[in-house]
Amino acid sequence: MDTFAKDRLPPQEQWPRLHFDLPELQYPARLNCATVLLDDAIAEGHGDRPAILADAGAVSYRELLAQANRIANVLAALGVRPGNRVLLRGYNGAMLYAAWLAVMKTGAIAVTTMPMLRVPELSAIMTKSRPAFALCDQRLVAELREAAAATGESGTVVTWGDGDLEGRMAKASDRFANADTASDDVCLLAFTSGTTGQPKACMHFHRDVLAMADVVARHLLQTQPGDVYAGSPPLGFTFGLGALLVFPLRFRAASVPIEAPSPATILAAIEKHRVTCLFTAPFAYRALAGEVQGRDVSSLRRCVSAGEFLPKAVSDLWHEKTGIRIIDGIGATEMIHIFISAAGGDIRPGATGRPLPGYRACVLDEEGRELPRGSTGRLAVTGPTGCRYLDDARQRDYVQHGWNVTGDLYRVDEDGYFWFVARADDMIVSAGYNIAGPEVEWALLAHPAVRECAVIGAQDPERGTIVKACIVLAPGRAGSPELVKELQDFVKQRIAPYKYPRAVEFLDALPKTATGKLSRKALRK
Repeated sequence: MDTFAKDRLPPQEQWPRLHFDLPELQYPARLNCATVLLDDAIAEGHGDRPAILADAGAVSYRELLAQANRIANVLAALGVRPGNRVLLRGYNGAMLYAAWLAVMKTGAIAVTTMPMLRVPELSAIMTKSRPAFALCDQRLVAELREAAAATGESGTVVTWGDGDLEGRMAKASDRFANADTASDDVCLLAFTSGTTGQPKACMHFHRDVLAMADVVARHLLQTQPGDVYAGSPPLGFTFGLGALLVFPLRFRAASVPIEAPSPATILAAIEKHRVTCLFTAPFAYRALAGEVQGRDVSSLRRCVSAGEFLPKAVSDLWHEKTGIRIIDGIGATEMIHIFISAAGGDIRPGATGRPLPGYRACVLDEEGRELPRGSTGRLAVTGPTGCRYLDDARQRDYVQHGWNVTGDLYRVDEDGYFWFVARADDMIVSAGYNIAGPEVEWALLAHPAVRECAVIGAQDPERGTIVKACIVLAPGRAGSPELVKELQDFVKQRIAPYKYPRAVEFLDALPKTATGKLSRKALRK
């Protein structure tokens, strides 16, 4: 009924190639992802199975369906119609999960924002997506209202946690007829995690939501109804949407929402709820490894890392502490989730992995030609999902010759494994040498004094640009000129000496984006 998103899809000739090679990716023309994820679970007899395991108690599939249906009826009564954008703002929890499913049920489009975003970032998202409605945790509503006033995109805001949404739900029916949506109707606007400049909104369809589960959760993670999923990524990050809501629901498993993820709260959740699959970022695994001693993590079957590259030193440390080898994966908001990874005996520490079933990948030269194995080039991928920016000329940069070109530099070995080199914009050119910042980081992370580090290019009057390391030290270590020299010599012994950091700065913490990724842009500033 509201064609805002449909009218702003890129021209068909700018879309990437899409292919649906697997039987499970053959979706019908009419499809509502909420029906498959939730309503069908009850029809299949899973109504009494726990869907959400929270500290306040378990929520069954039947109870989650009733909650989502009540919210859907509230939205309908407010005037939400298919195609409207509904902004969601809250911490990971049962109410946010039910609200997201309710938006799907109405045929509207979810714009889920991360709790860490502030007024300028929210304003940019609201200007781009123009939501007429918002559901918001009352603890986060002040900044939302400020952003709404600044942009003029006020709409209708309903809050939970203060009785507003809850009171409306109490009067609403627990039955709802899901909108008869097409499989290629837009249901999700996912904003890229970069928060500087004009944000990019990635448009995903109902079938894309299911495709990420039918590839990643089915083939990579082999999700079963008895699984319990938990982790740190927020629902506004498609890594978190898949890992903590779509994947478990698709295979009738359970999710443990963690409102304020920290090593202590994550480990407590694993112990209490017998978590079988954990999702978090590389730096978090390093922090968890320091606190896992004496904790019962025996229930863990899979540990997944994404969002940024997993250094071999972190993979080895986690394996040493737990006996579990981390599953590394590269995904992108534009692709909705992971598309290259490896699990179990297929893992090669330091390598990301191989294309998952349903996806094809290669590396390209600067002219867009596919390079042979053994080469390093620009990572390119196609599959059942792909980039469709909302009304954005940058579509032409991401989609080239039918490929989704991610902006990463990768090397492909003779066995078809993909090895991360750097983000294309993280290459440092110093005295004529091309130096990949992540390679220097991996070398530094192997030193016991280094807890976290980030390497950037810094201006230098003599060399133009030099390699600079920003380092967070391990507890009990203090920065000194002697330690700087020790770290520089350590790097020279592990990689080519010209790559060593000529400048070292010790920091209390590294800046992170709202999704938990390292923000090199902030460091450069």
